[in-house]
Order: sequence, then C-alpha cells, then structure tokens
Amino acid sequence: MSSTLASRPLKEVNTEDIEPVLRHVAGTLGRLVRVLTHQRWAGSEKVPKSGPAIFAVNHISNFDPLAYGHFLIWSGRYPRFLAKDEIFETPVLGWVARACGQIRVDRGTDRAIEAVHAANAALSEGKTVSVYPEGTITADPDGWPMQPRTGAARIALATRAPVIPVGQWGANHVMPGKKLTYPRLFPRKTMYVKAGDPVDLSDLYGRDDKEALREASRRIIMAITDIVAEIRDETAPEGRWDMRHGARV
Repeated sequence: MSSTLASRPLKEVNTEDIEPVLRHVAGTLGRLVRVLTHQRWAGSEKVPKSGPAIFAVNHISNFDPLAYGHFLIWSGRYPRFLAKDEIFETPVLGWVARACGQIRVDRGTDRAIEAVHAANAALSEGKTVSVYPEGTITADPDGWPMQPRTGAARIALATRAPVIPVGQWGANHVMPGKKLTYPRLFPRKTMYVKAGDPVDLSDLYGRDDKEALREASRRIIMAITDIVAEIRDETAPEGRWDMRHGARV
C-alpha cells in the first residue's frame, strides 16, 4: 500500500468542481491529517474520476471521516456524506457541514427518507455520495463491519450508480469507541484505506422489495469486509454483529 499520492498537492490530484468552502476545508484538513498520521492507501485507481458514484465505507471511529475523506479527495473526488442530524445541530460544525453540501439524515423520523432523495439528486448531477452502510460506528468488539442497514442499497438500486466498497483501519486507534474523545495522535498512527471493484448489483436493478434490498446490502457489506480483512491481514469472524441482539448472528 502506497502513501505517495497523499504527498501531492491537492490542485494536482483533484480538479472536481465543488463548493468553495469544501475545497478550502479539504485542503486545510488534508495537510493536517498528513502531518499527524501516516497514510497507507490502495485502490485509488478504482475511484471513478467523473460521474456519479456511491462510496460505501466501514465506520470505525469519529476520526475516520477525516482519514477516509483524505483518501477520497486525493483520489480525485470529494465526499458528500450522509451524516447524522446531530452534526448539523452543532454550532460551527453544522454550518460547515451545510456549506460543504453534506446530506442530513434525521434518523428515526419521518424525514429520514429525505436524505435518500437528496442523495439521489446529488448522484443525478454527477456527484458522489459516501454512505456508512452500518449507519453508525461499529459495536463489534473487534471492530469488524456490522449488519448493514438498507440505505446504501436503496440509493444504489434507485440510481444504478456504481457502488465502490472502501475498507479502512487505523482511525480507531486515534479515537477509539463511539464517544468523542481527545485524539491519541502520538506516536503517529497509520491510516489504512483501500477501495475495491464496484459491487455487482445489476441483477437487482428495477427492484425495491425487501428481499432485493437485503441482498444488495449483504453484497455491499461483504465487499467492504473482504477489504478490511485484507488490510488487517486477518480472517473476518463467522457471523456479523447485530446491535439488536448485542451479538454476532
């Protein structure tokens, strides 16, 4: 896995037309993350350089949007996250999220479907959407991807945009667990991020029934898990953590 790409200036690796605030924030945070962490990236060539794309990535830490976003931006595309509503209610951070064109998800409410519509609209304009299929930071005791929700699958089947699986590891060593904590930056941690081949969902296009959504979600999370296993050089456990049961099922 190479870190050469991370050392190149932003203007050399990404010319995508995007919100000015997002470009400024990306440049600033990119320099900061590059200094504070090591980068080990792979699969940048799998990132479509234009047109709509859904990036499905595992969620391991409150720090991982920076690690993953750094990878994606330096691979040529800007992330448009489906982000929980609490972020948009936070002073300053909420303004930044809106100015950067991120998509609000009002979880557990009737307005949650609006995030899917906003994602579909962004993709129709040739933009990218970044989705955490698990919906939250993994509760698996060993950090593996959990049972997925169907949001990523719903967007993919509706838009037929390519779904690029991305696996990451290392951000959880900077900010472990679900709670916001002071980052553990020293000694410097390594951010492993890798993109894979698009997930084949073509046989499910034109369907929006529960069975199709479950199958699409299964394929997406399996593709992510395979990448995480490769990054970690470990074998993923049998079963997948289900938060409803508090166990792998």
